[in-house]
Amino acid sequence: MKLIVVFLAILFSVPVIALAKEARPVSDDPELEKRVMALSEELRCLVCQNETLAGSNAELAVNLRNQIREQMTAGKSDREIIAFMTERYGKFILFRPPVDRTTYLLWFGPFILLLAALIFLFRYVRRRRELIVDTPLTAAERRRAEDLLQTESGKTAA
Repeated sequence: MKLIVVFLAILFSVPVIALAKEARPVSDDPELEKRVMALSEELRCLVCQNETLAGSNAELAVNLRNQIREQMTAGKSDREIIAFMTERYGKFILFRPPVDRTTYLLWFGPFILLLAALIFLFRYVRRRRELIVDTPLTAAERRRAEDLLQTESGKTAA
């Protein structure tokens, strides 16, 4: 029985040890790692798409961080690395895309939709207001309403 417990402990600890090995920084230079993580915050994971490279554990994200680390070790600047990544993967890799003619809809689309909704709401309220016509009751309508009220109050009093 003890042998089975030891075997299971070893079996389940191997993947944890492998993950811990991957989580360690590849470089021993803390400044380089800080720079890699700062630049990784500006780039999107192409697998997860809603995470940065720094926050993703996808295999492609790890490979891209390693690529960034290699380029930084080679002496390239952050701008050069971003230009390389953008050229290779397109503007989609940028986590905060620039404002240019290809991204106008992305940046200004929500405001256009909000403006259109406000215009629609304003026109709807104005039309509804025009449909409401306040006309006074005629003498016959007033007498009928009083008769109904008296009949109702007579029923409740009895």
